[in-house]
Amino acid sequence: MLFVAVLCSYRATGGGWGLFLLLFLWPDLAILGYLMNVRFGAGLYNLFHLAAAPVLLGVVSVAIHQRSVLSFALIWFAHINWDRAFGYGLKYPTFFKDTHLQRVSPAAAYESAKAVA
Repeated sequence: MLFVAVLCSYRATGGGWGLFLLLFLWPDLAILGYLMNVRFGAGLYNLFHLAAAPVLLGVVSVAIHQRSVLSFALIWFAHINWDRAFGYGLKYPTFFKDTHLQRVSPAAAYESAKAVA
């Protein structure tokens, strides 16, 4: 439900859906941190997937009247909520699929998606 609320908020900012689709997966670029090692990769991934970061950016963007920054923050926040809805949580520094929500497997992601629907 939070994902839908974020989409509605994004639409209210006047942001284009092409931009939304283009930037929706940008936080997942943090996966490249795993090329260095698992601990660094998990830390970078978690930094990009903390909900506090886009929320803070959104608050600042409203304070300084920057609609484009607010749109970016909402896209980022939508991505995080999408991940959580499908069972992808913050990573433990043990293995990519070890998260604070569960050990991610295709079946677990499917069950999480079913529970949300």
